Amino acid sequence: MGRSAKKGPYIYGRLLAKVKKASNDRRTPIKTWARAATITPEMVGYTFGVHNGKQHISVVVVENMVGHKLGEFAATRKFTRHGGRMQREQEQAVAQKPALTPPPKADASKKK
Repeated sequence: MGRSAKKGPYIYGRLLAKVKKASNDRRTPIKTWARAATITPEMVGYTFGVHNGKQHISVVVVENMVGHKLGEFAATRKFTRHGGRMQREQEQAVAQKPALTPPPKADASKKK
């Protein structure tokens, strides 16, 4: 459930202070652990290092992200793949299938 409209968006004050302090350099990531902070228009164009519990994930903020949370763009779980017998059989079938090659082009000098 979202935050009450009466309260307004959750904006982390210290994070905005870091953005204003780094106004000259937009490329160096601003490290933050505030995954729940709402992205504001002042943050557009900056790179944030959002902590996912293990490391900082680089997130470049664009206009479409305004209103979303920083944590939405730094996944906390690593998807490996679905496993099982069916998956292995499908991978083996793809590996055994010969690669399709295009037919050779006709040489213009042989045409009459």
